[in-house]
Amino acid sequence: MKDFVAIDFETANGTRSSVCSVGVVIVRDGEVQERFYSLIHPVPNYYAWFCQQVHGLSDRDTADAPLFPEVWAAIAPRIEGLPLVAHNARFDEGCLKAVHAHFGMPYPDYEFHDTLTASRRTFGRNLANHQLHTVAAVCGYDLANHHHALADAEACAAIAIRIL
Repeated sequence: MKDFVAIDFETANGTRSSVCSVGVVIVRDGEVQERFYSLIHPVPNYYAWFCQQVHGLSDRDTADAPLFPEVWAAIAPRIEGLPLVAHNARFDEGCLKAVHAHFGMPYPDYEFHDTLTASRRTFGRNLANHQLHTVAAVCGYDLANHHHALADAEACAAIAIRIL
């Protein structure tokens, strides 16, 4: 796969619609062409302690951030017709569907591919685990800022370029 979009969401709490940041990396002909990052005002708007410990974001970061429909209006035209790729795609696809549903937005039935599944198929037991930072390192990407949505999307793109 040479043309795709790597995407990663961070959530404010255990509700899939509570996306608080998104990272998008657009790859064409096997090369990164564009990067996009935005904070998002989450719904519901509260931060679970565990989520804050993972990504470091809080209500102070997203209090004045745009709502999802405004952010997605900037992303959707850029990714039209491209398959989406995520590490543990069930999570990111679930977030995307949930937030579309919350805002009553039609969901365009995006085609998703999962680098976690691809890693298990490609590397099998040769890796200690198939976590994003582990697989990214094997694929030559140093994920120094893990759980920042753009850094995670960049790592996912590097993995997809290598093994999808």
